[in-house]
Amino acid sequence: MNNWISALATLQDQGEPCVLVTIIEELGSTPRNAGSKMVISAAHTFDTIGGGHLEYKAMQLARDMLARGQQTTHLERFSLGASLGQCCGGVTVLLFEPMGQVQAQIAVFGAGHVGRALVPLLASLPCRVRWIDSRDQEFPQHIPQGVRKIISEEPVDEIADLPAGSYCIVMTHNHALDLELTAALLKRNDFAYFGLIGSKTKRVKFEHRLRDRGFDTAQLQRMRCPMGLTEVKGKLPVEIAISIAGEIIATYNANFGQHTAGAEPIAKLLPASRRSQAI
Repeated sequence: MNNWISALATLQDQGEPCVLVTIIEELGSTPRNAGSKMVISAAHTFDTIGGGHLEYKAMQLARDMLARGQQTTHLERFSLGASLGQCCGGVTVLLFEPMGQVQAQIAVFGAGHVGRALVPLLASLPCRVRWIDSRDQEFPQHIPQGVRKIISEEPVDEIADLPAGSYCIVMTHNHALDLELTAALLKRNDFAYFGLIGSKTKRVKFEHRLRDRGFDTAQLQRMRCPMGLTEVKGKLPVEIAISIAGEIIATYNANFGQHTAGAEPIAKLLPASRRSQAI
């Protein structure tokens, strides 16, 4: 799979993040022409932009972007002779485009009616879902792509394995388990979002019990209960699921796609001979 377009299609089908690197400008002697592309994943590279130190630096930059979870494109100008020591000595501008980045890691505790309505909605988003329950028989026969089914006798133990910044949804069949999951999540306190299914009455009861365990007001305020968009009415599982999914989307999209202060306009990165043509 050396062809970049085939590699990109395969990686996106597998849900594996990668970076598409394109030569968008070249001046003088360069290893490959403008338009040449390569795909870089965390572990592999596909196709080439010419090899050598340029390609090594491109791989390094792309993998740094993947490690940071960067969603925005990036431009980088390379002087092949002066900065990279390549004999061709020209100038190349590379465009780095993150592809298939996951916007949210989501943990859903509970495979009841609402969970079974919610998880397919979440699976259709640019997210990765861990679906956790102790009851194997509650899971549907078909698990959507991008969802990892976890059968655990002790669902609370799964919290330790969640990535920092996860979106956590607690909706189990057992109020006592809901309370233990809530306490464990609030104790860890590094989630991006935590929603607990239930009424205002349930929240009051949980807050009272959690205060007895030493949790303060600031920690308790991070818990969404009731959760979901209030504008979405209804008590059917699918209506509740849509409400919750809407709130998740609103939360992870809050800062997505905003212009970063450090981004430079393309004209500043072009070789001087072409810069006036681009402005």
